[in-house]
Amino acid sequence: VQLQASGGGLVQAGGSLRLSCLALGRTFSNYASGWFRQAPGREREVVGTITKSGSTKYYMDSVKGRFTVSRDNAKNTVYLQMNSLKPEGSAVYYCATSDWSYTTGQERDFDYWGQGTLVTVSS
Repeated sequence: VQLQASGGGLVQAGGSLRLSCLALGRTFSNYASGWFRQAPGREREVVGTITKSGSTKYYMDSVKGRFTVSRDNAKNTVYLQMNSLKPEGSAVYYCATSDWSYTTGQERDFDYWGQGTLVTVSS
């Protein structure tokens, strides 16, 4: 399984970015997916996750109402729409997929990871 994340970049505070993650090597629609981030000197944290059907999503508290995880199973792609970005959102963002169809938003649910895409939010 290969995950190819893209869409990162430099954005001013208050701006928006949409990250994409293309999954290769599996029937993507059968599995849960998610987005995580890691800032320098900090541990990796879950940003948002989505079940295989898209019916259940989990978000970390600090991004609720601003970030949206979605998926297009026909394109084998999961997205992270990030609005009203804040400087503390600067990090490397990773996409991941699970061997399971459901997730409760825990990092341990995920088995395959992409290479990460850097998001920098300037103040």
